[in-house]
Amino acid sequence: MKAKSEVSLPIKLPRIQKELVQCQMCGYCVDVCEAHRQTPWESVTARGKIYYLNQLDKAGFGVMDGFLGRRVTLNPEFVDAVYKCTGCGNCEAVCHAKIDLVALWEKIRKWMADEGVAPLPVHKKLEKSIVANGNPYNEPRSKRDAWWPEEVQRTTPPRAIFFAGCTGSYRMQDIPRAAVIILDRAGVTVNCLGENEVCCTSPLLRTGINMQTLEASKEVVSKADALGAKDMVMSCSGCYKTVSSNYVEYYGKPGQNVYHITQYIDKLITEKKLRLNNEFKAKVTYHDPCHLGRHSKIYEEPRNILKKIKGLDFVEMRKNRENSRCCGAGGGYKSAFNDFAVNIATERIRDAEEVGAEIIATACPFCVLNLKQGAKKIESNIKVVDITEILLQVTAPEIERST
Repeated sequence: MKAKSEVSLPIKLPRIQKELVQCQMCGYCVDVCEAHRQTPWESVTARGKIYYLNQLDKAGFGVMDGFLGRRVTLNPEFVDAVYKCTGCGNCEAVCHAKIDLVALWEKIRKWMADEGVAPLPVHKKLEKSIVANGNPYNEPRSKRDAWWPEEVQRTTPPRAIFFAGCTGSYRMQDIPRAAVIILDRAGVTVNCLGENEVCCTSPLLRTGINMQTLEASKEVVSKADALGAKDMVMSCSGCYKTVSSNYVEYYGKPGQNVYHITQYIDKLITEKKLRLNNEFKAKVTYHDPCHLGRHSKIYEEPRNILKKIKGLDFVEMRKNRENSRCCGAGGGYKSAFNDFAVNIATERIRDAEEVGAEIIATACPFCVLNLKQGAKKIESNIKVVDITEILLQVTAPEIERST
């Protein structure tokens, strides 16, 4: 019996020949790869992986291969290298050949899963929990909306559905709670899917598992449409990318306008429906989540919000917008290589310290979670918050000033 990591000759690559030919081996991707800083082998970089795939595409067809009886295999070290990637897309941002590298790595992971050599065991466990419980944390569906603030009335039909996501629902509950309170303060009637909300399947899609996305997209779209809302809003950047972009590939977008919370709040402030009553005196910088920034091109709305807050001193880190440093948590990297993920987060914390920031604000619960762990590891005084947590303070009823 062949080892599980071996594939019979001839091997059939997915349709990636265009990408393989496009790559000029220039190496710009190497310098921006955070995974490479943690594992300094070029095999984990975009250039290294494309070089391997090119050799794999040609292997087994030469005279010498036939003479020596060399069998084409998917090397386990290559599988490991493909998963030592956060899927952040910084390599794509600097690629002179304009290769769609984010999509390429997801395609390669899916192909390896089809070949039976992937995903990694930890990602299979996530899939098992998502199938059984509707979330990757082995939490009960009955507690999906335990975060809902008591002071906010759930309306049917609402103006907006708030999609909390798994991390917001079970691990970072203050973030969806803050978002819903802010929407209520702006006069937006709101509700959520409650027990009917399931994992959007972003953690699976990013690790090469796509069998669950059709069913999940059907469930989310049908349940959301049944509530009769005009808008769907979410704080999780991974959920936003999946629901707004990936679902159409499998089933269809929801009938609502899909917004990230920063887009929605920026719009409410511009329309003078949400008042920024209070000052927030602190030096604040903003971290671009990869799924929201590089992947979805939403850069300005979070910055617009922060710059409108009275008393807030906004500063940019050197690496920002399309060149932002990844927090280290995406693409299944944290679940498989947690120590490396936290190390990357420490570098982002140092970026914030470099510009004298007291607070690093971001717009994704997973970024908040990993950056907090990074700050703790190096005993930094930097405070990590979601942008909604700042807004919760500044949109509260105006604080009376002593005369």
